[in-house]
Amino acid sequence: MNDVETVGLAAELSRMSKDRGPLTVGLAGCGQMGTDLVVQMSLMPGVRLGAIVEIRPEAARAATRLSGRDDGDVVVAGDSSAVDRAIEAGKVAIVEDHRAMCGAGRIDVVIDATGNPNAGTLVALEAMRNGKHVVMLSVEADITVGRLLREEADRAGVVYTGAAGDEPAATVELVGFAQALGFEIVCAGKGKNNPLKFDATPDAYEAEARARDMNARMLVEFVDGSKTMIEMTAVANATGLVPDVPGMHGPAATREELASTLCTKADGGILSGPGRVDYSIGKGVAPGVFVVVKPRHPRALERMVDLKVGKGPCFALLRPYHLTSLEVPLSAIRAARGAGADLKPLSRPVAECGAVAKRALAPGAVLGKIGEYDYRGHALRHDDARAAGALPIGLAERARVLKPVAPGEALTYANCAPDEGLVITKMRRRQDQADARSAP
Repeated sequence: MNDVETVGLAAELSRMSKDRGPLTVGLAGCGQMGTDLVVQMSLMPGVRLGAIVEIRPEAARAATRLSGRDDGDVVVAGDSSAVDRAIEAGKVAIVEDHRAMCGAGRIDVVIDATGNPNAGTLVALEAMRNGKHVVMLSVEADITVGRLLREEADRAGVVYTGAAGDEPAATVELVGFAQALGFEIVCAGKGKNNPLKFDATPDAYEAEARARDMNARMLVEFVDGSKTMIEMTAVANATGLVPDVPGMHGPAATREELASTLCTKADGGILSGPGRVDYSIGKGVAPGVFVVVKPRHPRALERMVDLKVGKGPCFALLRPYHLTSLEVPLSAIRAARGAGADLKPLSRPVAECGAVAKRALAPGAVLGKIGEYDYRGHALRHDDARAAGALPIGLAERARVLKPVAPGEALTYANCAPDEGLVITKMRRRQDQADARSAP
């Protein structure tokens, strides 16, 4: 017999569900992360899946089967009214048009798991137009037009948030914890999960991707460093921490070496100053996130040493895990219960994730997706990116090459033209124009 009492957030969710019914979530995208979310929401108290937007309906059906639901529990819906009827009948609606899901009155929160910057932006905008809170798993969209999306959410009176469990939100949570204790924030970041290979392409990773139930392109986005650059840009934009150098340092600092490596040169480390974002490829850091802190008083430093946190003068606080999709529904729950966002960009620009060529690019070529053959991410301070005319990585897909680009050369607005037909490109133009007007 299990006598463990339900406590904390789980108890609150159970009470909320009894009083008002479960929180109903709409999900956009049913790839690896989306499938995880379908299963995870079936296991959590107080939350239920109401609808899935997926251009491959069978993928959505397979995910619902995996979660333990019968095919009879799933219906195809053509419009918002049909989505609402399905939810009222206790079923999950599958739709191909995100507008049908976002317009459904029974949906409380929309989670974007499309993995595509432009698609994620479209989903977020439509959800907010219909008064829905938005959980954005597409960090690529957030670092490109997140400030405008946040403004749209504020106007609509809803919450726009990054996803709990992903490294950016987990890192920012740790930063906030350290700030609440009065520590100086020296550096924050993540351990890189995969071996770093800047020139990685999908061909070499098909077998590993199949074994891990992943898309090879998505795997390469991690291997070639793009995801790390993107995620640390999101942390920078949410906190004001900045990359110390273009591309960050990425030292091979172990868990025990973080505090003595990712600290300032004055304290024996590699950073030119405090307030930085970076990552480590050293043993024992991944899959965790960290913040390197410096106590502001000798007594606090003494206590940290006494507690065996480290030797000082800086100390590494480490969260040794992030649970990715397993934690994401918590962001939806917190948004709906008025607890705010787990991750959101500041109102000012801080950092940019540009792109550098993986191979020679010829004029006229149309660029592929992140994690494919053409380019990889490269984190920069926003001022440096603006001075260089850097093309944001969120605008690189479908961009047309204007001039020859050598391997390792940065993609810029001078050598590449983004697809002006994409909504994310149009929004980024608006964001850049607003920045130019407010610049000193």
